[in-house]
Amino acid sequence: MEAFVWDQNFITGLPEVDRQHHGLVDLFNELNRTLFQGEDTPAEQLEAVFQRLLAYAADHFADEEALMAACSLDDRHVQPHRSVHRQFVEQVRSMWALRSQLRQPSETIMGFLTSWLGLHILGIDQAMARQMASIEGGLDPAQAFELESSHHDHGMQALLKMVGNLYHVLAQQNADLVQANRHLEERVQARTRELAGANDALQAANLQLRALSRTDGLLQIANRPYFDEWLLDEVARARRQSQPLGLLMLDVDFFKRYNDTYGHQAGDACLQAVARAAAGALHRRTDFLARYGGEELVVLLPDTDRDGAMLIAQRVVAAVAGQAIAHAASDAASVVTLSVGVASGLPPPGPLDQAAAALLAQADAALYEAKRSGRNRAVAAPATPAVPTASAAATAATVPTASGAQ
Repeated sequence: MEAFVWDQNFITGLPEVDRQHHGLVDLFNELNRTLFQGEDTPAEQLEAVFQRLLAYAADHFADEEALMAACSLDDRHVQPHRSVHRQFVEQVRSMWALRSQLRQPSETIMGFLTSWLGLHILGIDQAMARQMASIEGGLDPAQAFELESSHHDHGMQALLKMVGNLYHVLAQQNADLVQANRHLEERVQARTRELAGANDALQAANLQLRALSRTDGLLQIANRPYFDEWLLDEVARARRQSQPLGLLMLDVDFFKRYNDTYGHQAGDACLQAVARAAAGALHRRTDFLARYGGEELVVLLPDTDRDGAMLIAQRVVAAVAGQAIAHAASDAASVVTLSVGVASGLPPPGPLDQAAAALLAQADAALYEAKRSGRNRAVAAPATPAVPTASAAATAATVPTASGAQ
């Protein structure tokens, strides 16, 4: 039984830091397995695993602080980061000393450890990595800190602060319980109830944190891993209900030229505007918009046939062009435009991932045809649900947008 499952959302891009984070995860999971062995586990074995975890965490924190010093990170980041390290050691020691008084000691301790690590990586460690990358790109430490502060997702920042405050409350209650008179059972029970309430609040906050980990930080829509999960669910649902599933694959025309002409900050703002326009063109709550990668977006359209998906694609293309964002380097139009590949059909029998891949391949082939035929348009793949071949892509139906093909 693993308490913490490592995935790509927890990568900072700093190889040594990521390796040490993974080492902490391994120790957390080892402690989890030891705790859940029950009363058969010797106390000295439990203590040995816990002390190894503390020692490893201390070494990791020291290495992180040395790395921040070597990169001369701004002190406004360094001091809070060091404080978080010290607080973790104090909190986990307090909780460990208290475990005999906890109602569910194993669940409480492991929940605290794994949630803290997830919060720490998603918050201050990834912020550290981004600032280091900015410094390597030529900014000074103060500029890197200001850039991180100005671009940081305020929703994520507020949630991380809220969860951090809950951890602080939890740790303080642990310390109070340790000092309580162990012979006054009623007082201990009252404090334990308070701790249970804090744990419930922490669990709710962690659910919100999980939701944020599924969101693209720049565009505030679903990210690629969440789309991959959602696609398999929708393929299964469409097959059960014998309903067609539509898919749009969107690509901003000549986006690299846009970045080269106007700069990356303008490029980020452009992508945000495109995402807003695409979302505004989707009128059903079941329609699902996500960032597929770079300047590519995808839209899942449950219970939508080829003609219906094409109408929605036209609406999205027109909405983006209608924003009239100047794009002097585009060969498609004088404003920012989209090319869209459209696919729809009833998922065929067989493994879900193969059916999902077939739908993606159809939309991708149609997107290629939209680009080949002039961009600023939507092209629909053939109506058959089979994976399109190169010849099928070449015969995909092309429907000009309301704004006019360039």
